Amino acid sequence: MKLIAGLGNPGPRYADSRHNIGFWVVDELARRWRSDLSRYEARFEGLVGQAQRGDTAVLLLKPTTFMNLSGRSVGAVTRFYKLQHADLLVVYDDLDLPVGQLRLRAGGSSGGHKGMEDVLRNLGGEDVARIRIGIGKVHRAATVGHVLGRFAPDERPLIDAAVTAAADAAECWLARGIAAAMNEFNRKARAGGGSGDDPAARAAEGDAP
Repeated sequence: MKLIAGLGNPGPRYADSRHNIGFWVVDELARRWRSDLSRYEARFEGLVGQAQRGDTAVLLLKPTTFMNLSGRSVGAVTRFYKLQHADLLVVYDDLDLPVGQLRLRAGGSSGGHKGMEDVLRNLGGEDVARIRIGIGKVHRAATVGHVLGRFAPDERPLIDAAVTAAADAAECWLARGIAAAMNEFNRKARAGGGSGDDPAARAAEGDAP
């Protein structure tokens, strides 16, 4: 069994915010796979869907704990199904990547992302594959308003394409593993221009409570 978790904040207030792009990718996978992602599981504190992809059962998860406590939900699912870190893929927004750019990693720190930080804390390790999607950087004082705000109309084509590409990357991870997905989709991102992945430039971000 594999788990793909998209991070975001629950409820209509946050549904269209930049911070919820992880949810959008999981929604896209649910659409493709005709998986019902509307079922709330109290024991997991999240919306859970299931699909069968070849010989592999896949769980889709949208935590409803609010971003900063995402690990509580992801950890509960991981422990219940006795999943290994290699069975997990997390999708979330990234302030330090240009709008719409993807960056896949096989592990590493949270880079200041509070939701991913909580996931790693709950799982007890950093060897968790992830897909980060750029939402653009602003001055630190404006971070909270930025991540909880909506994309501008001229950004939407980039974001729509990014959601599609991230879902493609998740399917690649599922079929061929994180190394193959990194090789294919990070190369495409570089070809699009701009690395956007300078660790020294990463900053702590604000999150909804």
